[in-house]
Amino acid sequence: MVCGVVLSLVSGLVFAPAAAADEIREKQYWLGAYGIREAWKSTKGDGVKVAIIDSGVDASHPDLRNAVIGGTDVSGAGTPDGQTGIGQTPEHGTLVATLLAGHGHGKGGRPDGIVGVAPEADLLAVSTWLGSQNPAGIDVDQQIPAAVRWAVDNGAQVINMSLTSSTTSWPQSWDSAFLYAEQHDVVIVAAAGNRAGGSFQSGAPATIPGVLTVAGLDRRGNASQDASSQSIVIGVAAPAEDLVGGLPGGGYAEWSGTSGAAPLVSGVAALIRAKYPQMSAAQVINRIISTSRDAGAPGHDPIYGFGVLDADAALNAEVAEVGQNPVGSIAQWITVHRRGQPTPAQNSAPATHSTRPAIPEPTTPVAVAPRLEGGLLPAAVVVGFSVLILLVLALGVQQTLRARRLAAAQAGPAADDAGEGAGSGPAPQPPVQGADGKEPGKP
Repeated sequence: MVCGVVLSLVSGLVFAPAAAADEIREKQYWLGAYGIREAWKSTKGDGVKVAIIDSGVDASHPDLRNAVIGGTDVSGAGTPDGQTGIGQTPEHGTLVATLLAGHGHGKGGRPDGIVGVAPEADLLAVSTWLGSQNPAGIDVDQQIPAAVRWAVDNGAQVINMSLTSSTTSWPQSWDSAFLYAEQHDVVIVAAAGNRAGGSFQSGAPATIPGVLTVAGLDRRGNASQDASSQSIVIGVAAPAEDLVGGLPGGGYAEWSGTSGAAPLVSGVAALIRAKYPQMSAAQVINRIISTSRDAGAPGHDPIYGFGVLDADAALNAEVAEVGQNPVGSIAQWITVHRRGQPTPAQNSAPATHSTRPAIPEPTTPVAVAPRLEGGLLPAAVVVGFSVLILLVLALGVQQTLRARRLAAAQAGPAADDAGEGAGSGPAPQPPVQGADGKEPGKP
């Protein structure tokens, strides 16, 4: 059985000279190179609701004003509207949101700042405390299902999850929430993880059947060495290096990671749902992957998935319909691997799926440790999925990751919201080493 999943977004902030908002627009190379500007000739995502399950979104950022139409906090540590950054990396959600639905600012057509892939989409901000030190005491086992359910109940048509764990498994408490989203025809997009952060293979939620998993590309369109991971669950690849994003308070940052690649794909999903409002989630995902540009080994592969994102083709190409979600179904997985079994520990090994891995019976995931990365400035630290190089003056903080192992792993199951067992009760938490090999907080 599984409980005590640790999903963390952890950053070390580095000071750098401020950048003017008009310089930021010039850095958005992906708008032209990946067909996004062409896609805008059809739609910019008007009226589509996209939920961002993250650290909170600063709706007062100039590039996000009036874009966030609702929100909540599921951690017990944030503000009720989900618009206050919390946790170990409070800026992360705002970085993600601006890439997805920023609309720029300034007179004369908003020429300054960041324009997201779906600049007319409506955002729902769902703040979570990702890490083992939530002062409110609500762990991720509870937060993630609550976040997904709230997003669905409040009309989200797309959910972005730029977060990861280091194992392919997930707690049973997540099953019913992802099933709920599937039953309500919601597209869920998740980041694949970063090798730079210790993710050499994708972890949950990217491994959950039905979720569209996004790998990372470098500036040249090749698979990123650091800002990506690999797995047979990868569906599509998108830019993950030399990205820019908005910071709480109105600033900007350069950053890297599949945390940034995921909202680019979520934005394309929003564009498709705006152009084809009756299209099912399965058909939306199929459009994205079937129109992607093949790269790497022919056909589907564990580096690029089905290929490289092409927003224009995803919206405008002729695409044959599919009978089911091409990246799997959580309903089918639950039927085979959860139902009618005495305890999770007695489950038989799951069967493989054409595009999903044989996912082992859940064990407690471990947080991805941060890593120092060189570049334009002395070392920035991987933020769960992200490497930040701040372009405005911000308070530098050192964050920590702690992996939790649970003593109740051998105990009997407790009821969860799916009617199935999930243990509880944390064991002592050993420190996780940072990128420099030291315990966080020690010289």
